Amino acid sequence: MISLLAQKTWMPEQRVRTIVALLEEGSTIPFLARYRKEQTGWATDTQLREFERMYVYQKNLEEKKADIIRILTEKWLLTSSIELAISQATTLATLNDIYRPFKEKKHTRATKALEKWLKPLADALLACRMDIDDFDVYAQSFVRDTGDEKTSVRDIDEAIDGAIDIVAEMIADRADIRQWIKQTHRGRVILTAKPTKTFDPHGVYATYQLFKKPLFQTQSYAYLALARAEKEKQLSLSVHYPEDDIISYVESLVIPPDYGTVVDYLQDAVEDGIKRLLLPSLTNEMRSELKEEADRQAIDVFGTNVQELLLAPPVKGKIIMGVDPGIRTGNKIAIIDSTGSVLAFSVIFTTPDDDDKLAQLLIHYKVDIVSLGNGTGCREVEAMIARVIKNNNLMTKFIIVSEAGASVYSASELASQEYPDLDVTIRGAVNIGHRLQDPLSALVKIDPKSLGIGQYQHDVDQHLLHDMLDKKIQDAVNRVGVDVNTASVAILCHIAWLNKKTAQAIVDYRTAHGPFVSRDQFKQVPGIWPKTFEQCAWFLRILNAHNPLDQTGIHPEQYELTKKILTDEYGVDVATLTVPFVLEDVDYDRLVRKYGVGEETIRDIVRELANPWLDPRTEFPEQQFRSDVLSFEHVKVGMVLTGIVRNVVDFGAFVDIGLKNDALLHKSQMADRFVSNPFEIVQVGQTVTVRVLTIVPEKQHINLTMKTPEEGRLWDINVW
Repeated sequence: MISLLAQKTWMPEQRVRTIVALLEEGSTIPFLARYRKEQTGWATDTQLREFERMYVYQKNLEEKKADIIRILTEKWLLTSSIELAISQATTLATLNDIYRPFKEKKHTRATKALEKWLKPLADALLACRMDIDDFDVYAQSFVRDTGDEKTSVRDIDEAIDGAIDIVAEMIADRADIRQWIKQTHRGRVILTAKPTKTFDPHGVYATYQLFKKPLFQTQSYAYLALARAEKEKQLSLSVHYPEDDIISYVESLVIPPDYGTVVDYLQDAVEDGIKRLLLPSLTNEMRSELKEEADRQAIDVFGTNVQELLLAPPVKGKIIMGVDPGIRTGNKIAIIDSTGSVLAFSVIFTTPDDDDKLAQLLIHYKVDIVSLGNGTGCREVEAMIARVIKNNNLMTKFIIVSEAGASVYSASELASQEYPDLDVTIRGAVNIGHRLQDPLSALVKIDPKSLGIGQYQHDVDQHLLHDMLDKKIQDAVNRVGVDVNTASVAILCHIAWLNKKTAQAIVDYRTAHGPFVSRDQFKQVPGIWPKTFEQCAWFLRILNAHNPLDQTGIHPEQYELTKKILTDEYGVDVATLTVPFVLEDVDYDRLVRKYGVGEETIRDIVRELANPWLDPRTEFPEQQFRSDVLSFEHVKVGMVLTGIVRNVVDFGAFVDIGLKNDALLHKSQMADRFVSNPFEIVQVGQTVTVRVLTIVPEKQHINLTMKTPEEGRLWDINVW
């Protein structure tokens, strides 16, 4: 397994062994990516997640090999050739093909024939050396009445049919035939779709009604759409093979050169085994394989979107007004200060009479930015905000943010615990403000499936989706770290090796004993065992810790090394150290030789001393705020606009350009070159400059492009 993983990852075998050992010890991916860089070859959390996925797959494969060998040994069915085939299998699918003939089957035509003791007749048929008349005579010897319908054979026809059924199943179960079809005809397997009687020609599946494409050339998003249409009985899907070629090949395998005239029966068995058993079985297997791949791609897209959304740059040091739009019940408003505390809340309506009320709130609380949810009534509120800003000459800016999941949060038990005195509708406005101020802390409180990103998230494997999202959230939270004295249970439970129970224990300890002043205090929290402390310590920051090293991202296991470098090389006593502290003229080569550690470890110490609270989210571009509005009627083909990417899918991205509906930026329009993966160009939350390509007024659809305009063509460059 180690050797195979080394081949797949292009890593030295010793490094693979090291990473596997660390994983088996319980090390988390965030911990490995941050504190075991030398051992992992400076692998990122994304690379380590992929390694972990391959390792778990190989581990499961090896365990299944052992199980199959044990079962076959117990049944006295294991031969040296079968054992060799099992040991050489590199995929679960291949292993399943090898084991298929030995699996116990119930209630098939072949098993019923076997119960009638027709196996010798089937063996004679497979040998194919008899003439058909002699075979009929031989078949007559199997006709008998045992008094039990399950074991009786009424006549010669039933005997021959039973023998054909047994041979057909034997052929369908042959691993070499199944592998040959998969390898030789994989590209010739065609998936087609046909409308059902209940098909809606004007519905969402209209573009798929005449779908015909090689199965494994079907894009993942297209297959998920087709599968959903099939489930909703809008389309009927079928898979087609080059049956004649397959039957001819199988006949060449099973029919001996000196065959007798009984070959007619054997050919019937081959055709029946291929058409009735093998191809339907392969269809299920191949469609399942394609579904798994489509699920994986969709889940990867969803996970990437979630991570990018969580890692959006926070808007710090600003007074923010969160607005949850609503036409009938009014627009709920919450004003939060730079620390996230609620200063005031109110309800306004989008009428000129409430312009003054909104202006008074903006002026009195010195609101810097309005965070407006993109729900129903959003554009009317947007126009109102722009009007009030303009009429009162305010410096306030505004931005439209996705409010997906805000209502889910506002009605949750967590929200009622955090804001017991606020109405459920106001809690939604608070969350809309917080998701601009600190997206990570606000969005981890919401089920990712409610965030309005990704594609077909309800159609994919929910267990895999949940697992992937948990890992993406964990990677994002640990990449940033949290202030242990202000963090909620919702975000603490995503820290490496913590769960809801230990996260709650940290909050309870903080409540009972006051703010943490030392990382050593973590060891006093119930449930924080030595391994837990090792894995989570760095990710829990203490802003005003007594020990200055506890304010940094330096792991406690490196404290002694840090003290030696500070004292021996720079004459600095840690007790009087004030961070940030910049170490100048560092001779890394000499320090590596002197202290016997990796260079990256020393570089990490130097970086953390200089930037103890460096937020990786500041590396991303900030969001663009606005003070005016755009209407659909103003949009013209060729107009250049600035928008925010709201969602990225396999085929492109949806961009908010300030209108009711997001516009589509297809991946074919993202660059002057071919783009296979939209994430090469854009990510959720990114600000992009786009040009209007086409407009469909009756549907209010807009298609965008980022390609360079054709040379010599004039464009209306009105930049929004």
